Amino acid sequence: MTTAAPTDYAASRPSTVTAPRLPAACGPLSDAVIEVLSTGRTDALPTVSADTDPLGRDLQLALYTLYELHYRGFDGVDPELEWEPDVLRMRRDLERVFLGHLRSAVEPGDDPVAEMDALSVEATSGTGPSWFFKDEGSWDQMREYFAHRSLYHLKEGDPHAFVIPRLQGQAKASFVAVEFDEFGGGRGERVHQQLWADLMSAAELDPTYLGYIDRVSAETLSTVNLMSMFGLHRSLRGAAIGHFAAIEITSSPGSARLVAGLRRMGAPEECVHFYAEHVEADAVHEQVMRHDVVGDLVRREPGLASDVVFGMRTLDYLDELAAEKMLAAWRRGESSLLP
Repeated sequence: MTTAAPTDYAASRPSTVTAPRLPAACGPLSDAVIEVLSTGRTDALPTVSADTDPLGRDLQLALYTLYELHYRGFDGVDPELEWEPDVLRMRRDLERVFLGHLRSAVEPGDDPVAEMDALSVEATSGTGPSWFFKDEGSWDQMREYFAHRSLYHLKEGDPHAFVIPRLQGQAKASFVAVEFDEFGGGRGERVHQQLWADLMSAAELDPTYLGYIDRVSAETLSTVNLMSMFGLHRSLRGAAIGHFAAIEITSSPGSARLVAGLRRMGAPEECVHFYAEHVEADAVHEQVMRHDVVGDLVRREPGLASDVVFGMRTLDYLDELAAEKMLAAWRRGESSLLP
């Protein structure tokens, strides 16, 4: 009997490298993190001072880079660093500064139902990007908006998925049902991350994961860091659910305004389609999140009510900062992206 030679899988398989490159550092914290990930040496990690700017780009980029070890990692970076104690210790120090700022900046509350009722009231006017693009704003500015939003939409659904094992009962079942839609209902081409990549390509932008990390503001980075922090900590599971609920409650009206703006601009259909998809889907998701997820979670664990509200209010706080940074640049006739 002739024994077949073993298959050289490394030679026979197509390339499966999907990890992005490391970003460019912008200060001592991010420089130290990137150096550690590049070399594997953890002895040079600095101490994070309590007076470090919590919303500065250096801290936010350092934190974002460390969080990415729990997602797709980076090309050429040892995946074992995800659980390296010194790396985790640095991440925790950065989180303490960030979370401490949020706790002091956001008004506390303990009534998720009242909070969701307030979010559900559809405004007749506003100052955010969806209002700006509905009636004014140029196609070039919309493309910049896409670049900022790509940091979230190319991982849409992923940060909140970390909370699934921390739920039970109806809250878990209903939350998974909403996430199932985010992940395309079982169809790869319908995954919202893929729909966003299609949007980016149609807008002649870079559709690759983290393609614009070196060009977005600290405020944009902070909006994604927030959901990663909530998702990765069991102690913040209530905030993760509140954050996700607030997204679903407010998404449909905002998406409708963006659809109107995109049609006004004559944008490619792939761009219109992404937001049109969210107008319908998120209107349904709102009811599921309100009653079956938040409602069931708070009934089971009433002590999480204040964290649920915290998650909702921090979403609004950081989204407003990011939006104002973009809009202020556009009002000055400047680009909102870094050079």
